[in-house]
Amino acid sequence: MAGHKRRWPAPLRFIVCLGLVSLFADMTYEGARSVIGPFLQNLGASAALVGFIAGFGEMLAASLRLFSGRLADRTRAYWTITFLGYALTLVAVPLLAFAGNWQLAALLVIAERTGKSLRGPARDVLLSGATDAVGHGFGFGLHTALDQTGAVLGPLFVAAAVARSHRFGPAFLWLAVPGVAALAALVAARALNPGETVAAQPARASQPLPRVFWIYAAAAGLLACGFVDFPLLAYHFQKTALVQPTVIPVVYAGAMGMNGLAALLFGRLFDRYGIRTLTYGIAASLLAPPLGFLGGPAAAIAGVACWAAGLGAQDACLRAGIAQVVSMNKRGGAFGAFNAVYGVMWFLGSAAMGLLYDHSVTALVVFGVAAQSAAATMFLRLRKPLEAARAANSSPA
Repeated sequence: MAGHKRRWPAPLRFIVCLGLVSLFADMTYEGARSVIGPFLQNLGASAALVGFIAGFGEMLAASLRLFSGRLADRTRAYWTITFLGYALTLVAVPLLAFAGNWQLAALLVIAERTGKSLRGPARDVLLSGATDAVGHGFGFGLHTALDQTGAVLGPLFVAAAVARSHRFGPAFLWLAVPGVAALAALVAARALNPGETVAAQPARASQPLPRVFWIYAAAAGLLACGFVDFPLLAYHFQKTALVQPTVIPVVYAGAMGMNGLAALLFGRLFDRYGIRTLTYGIAASLLAPPLGFLGGPAAAIAGVACWAAGLGAQDACLRAGIAQVVSMNKRGGAFGAFNAVYGVMWFLGSAAMGLLYDHSVTALVVFGVAAQSAAATMFLRLRKPLEAARAANSSPA
């Protein structure tokens, strides 16, 4: 009977293996991210600086995503670029333990974001090749769920370290352990060798990305602009004593668990109902700014849960939408361009919300809700154009 045991299909095995890479990597950088806001505050950074640093890391990394995506399409060196990106991230995080001022910490935060952006487009191309066989929404949702499992464990890991030493710095050193595990898992993923079919495809660089893609990217950018970054929420929690410093990483861990579950749910719904699924996630994340910044302790926790649900919807749906409407030979450039728009708008929104926080928390809330509402409207109007682009992309050339 053992000889008749069922094995998972090869694409699903690869998705799970690459998900394990993200699990360990997320333990490292999401563990660090859970305390970056309070850590920077302890080093003397203001709320405006926290918002600027968080957003600037995304913006600088966004420009590199545009470059790395095009480079991946041109060279087909998907694995090399992916390895380099993970290595940079997994070195930068433990070095935060030695940052004695907010300027050096900011440089390391930016380096971590740069590593993520370097590997992002190349890894997503490899991943999208596997999701072609199992459903883009389900595949990206499953990857996100594994990714977010690490995002749960990492902050809990940091919370235990902070509770022991009552300092944020030493906790970063321990994050080197899952970092090494992530690189080992990446070697195992490479051994499955699913990327060769991608590499063998001819490039068609002369073909531009479809117009609907750029409208889609603009809508996602508007969503990013109004989506508050967790470091600013954590900064507010510590400043107002809504959440104790040792509990903040635990709250973030819970948010990452919610993120992973939401990604699985929204991924399945995306495969059935398309882009309108994302608008349900936006409806949840619209509640995050008022609950997180204007309410008491219970409202703050509810706000983080809404924030996490919205982020899970984005993680499952946004990349899946690109994979549906852009052919494989252009996906590296598409993921890079998309992430560039998303990252720049994230920076502008984070910087604006950091400045607004120092002047009017109510204005910050209005800004976030208005931008996300406008994005939801754009996505709803894109339903038919995206469906037409999907049909055109799936038809034989």
